[in-house]
Amino acid sequence: MPWIETIPYEQAEGRLKVLYDRIVGPGGNVDNIMMAHSLRPHSMEGHMHLYKYVLHHSANTVPKAFLETIGVLVSVLNGCAYCVEHHFQGLRRLLGDDGRANAIRNAFEGAAADTEFDAKDLSALRYAEALTRDPAGVSHDMIETMRAAGWSDGEILEINQVTAYFSYANRTVLGLGVNTEGDILGLSPGESDDPNNWNHG
Repeated sequence: MPWIETIPYEQAEGRLKVLYDRIVGPGGNVDNIMMAHSLRPHSMEGHMHLYKYVLHHSANTVPKAFLETIGVLVSVLNGCAYCVEHHFQGLRRLLGDDGRANAIRNAFEGAAADTEFDAKDLSALRYAEALTRDPAGVSHDMIETMRAAGWSDGEILEINQVTAYFSYANRTVLGLGVNTEGDILGLSPGESDDPNNWNHG
């Protein structure tokens, strides 16, 4: 559990109960990252909207598995084991290939991503790494490199937003001591076409 007080699902009332009911998973499970917001339900609602719209919206054209890949990379770079574990499981599910998922994680943890991705994907991953490690050092040339590799400007925006979101999520977790105790790893919101469906399954 986090280092601050949280309100469990069974004790939630009012707006918090409404929000918990929207995001609750199997067995009444609420992910600890969301429960960390329980003293301020409005920030939970903002977090969930951002998460679903950036990573799980049907209007995205970057494959969801690659967006999860970026999330795992950013979380590795930020040292956020909570998000690595959650989103690695999501990546495994989306890829349907444990060997490939393990190779990606090993590449990120061993700084050998060049061996696992083509030039197009590498251009996005290098941008995500630069934006995570040294935001002020990101240059227009990096955008041009992604364009030349085949990413559209809309897709570059998606890559930017997923990278930025995960740094926000990592800092929420690391700054409040959130851990995976009691969480069910790898669940994600369903019904990408329905922005109001936050149920995790």
